[in-house]
Amino acid sequence: MDPQHINPKNLSHRSDVTVWNGVAYVAGIIPPDNSLSIAEQTAEALAIIDGHLAAAGTDKSRLLTALIHMTDVNRDVAEFNAAWSAWLTPGRLPIRTCVQAGLQGSAYFEVTVTAAMPE
Repeated sequence: MDPQHINPKNLSHRSDVTVWNGVAYVAGIIPPDNSLSIAEQTAEALAIIDGHLAAAGTDKSRLLTALIHMTDVNRDVAEFNAAWSAWLTPGRLPIRTCVQAGLQGSAYFEVTVTAAMPE
């Protein structure tokens, strides 16, 4: 079986999601409106992730990993964590790494996740 590439916008440089061997890999998500608070930006990004997971046939309750890049971890991580923790499925916490990094444009953070597919 070949990997499934979900690319509804027909982007020439990446897919939104790739599904392979029972795992959905979701591309890094940057919130669309960085004029909002970090909590609001996080909610926007997580809603996009929800949509990508649904397009692949899975959901946040099956998250395996999360990688968060932030331009200023010390400034933004507490507000991000509050929104992130409220979004997660209780008792289904993925492993997670949060690092400081330079990001495209004026983004404050980018979130990449992987999730198990239903059997």
